[in-house]
Amino acid sequence: MKCKVCGGTAVISLKAYNNALCANDFISFLENRVLKTIQKYRLIDVDDRPLIAVSGGKDSLSLWHILDRLGYATDGIYIDLSIKEYSQISLEKVKSMADRLKRKIYIFHLEEVFGKDIESISRIIRRPPCSACGMLKRYVMNKVSLDMGYNMIITGHNLDDEASALLGNLLYWKDEYLWKKGLELKETEGHLSKKIKPLFLCSEREMAAYAILNNIDYIHEECPFSLDAKSLVYKDILNRLEESSPGTKLQFLKGYLKVSRIMNIQRKQAMSYCKICGYLSSGDICSFCRLMERLGVKNDIKFHEYKPKKIPS
Repeated sequence: MKCKVCGGTAVISLKAYNNALCANDFISFLENRVLKTIQKYRLIDVDDRPLIAVSGGKDSLSLWHILDRLGYATDGIYIDLSIKEYSQISLEKVKSMADRLKRKIYIFHLEEVFGKDIESISRIIRRPPCSACGMLKRYVMNKVSLDMGYNMIITGHNLDDEASALLGNLLYWKDEYLWKKGLELKETEGHLSKKIKPLFLCSEREMAAYAILNNIDYIHEECPFSLDAKSLVYKDILNRLEESSPGTKLQFLKGYLKVSRIMNIQRKQAMSYCKICGYLSSGDICSFCRLMERLGVKNDIKFHEYKPKKIPS
């Protein structure tokens, strides 16, 4: 199999694009796709101060690496959910990338604030661990972003993540969540930082290949609590469709983008805020503040700042 750009030996076949590329041309192809996504949808402006959520996985660490290569100065935030060895290993991978890029990280330890891990908290609020995790992460990321002077949160959600989530919401007609599936969520002055997803059109397979070709050290194991997630079922369905009809997932999301503007209008009409902290809430008090009250914990987000080590040249 030959690279369609230079004629050299191809390392990856991209059936959705009817293409095959060598290592160097694939890296350029993927980085250029991220850049075009940012530029086409005007995700990052010159004056923006972005903060990237890093988990230790291939997607977020590769995206951090790509943004650095593209000239976007981006610090990181890592949320330690106290999932035993998994969280410890993940944090080390994040620190390794911070050292490589010479960027700092803000680290939030769940047990330090609540005295409990994510599994215990999920039982208290009677929500699955993945649901509790999402609620806590969204709040902490937004809080740290606003408090530290950033105006944007970047996440590593890829095409497979977004397509499976969109499929699940469509199957059950969860229209209240559909507006969240776009490339960005607009900021609200004093309440929310803007959120963007530059990997929206990049597949999981492509991100894994990019990480390997760039020697990015990431945690290969999946989160222990994600093994029974419904999103894996939806991913499997979409992968089967992709196998028989390459490009299906990409066209599914591109089609969604055509109607996302309408959903953004609906979002603006339905927003309300917590009377305690000002965060987005469906009632008078947001889920995070209700959890704080239930546990008798002061709403004081504590985090540690990790500064990169000096790497010898």
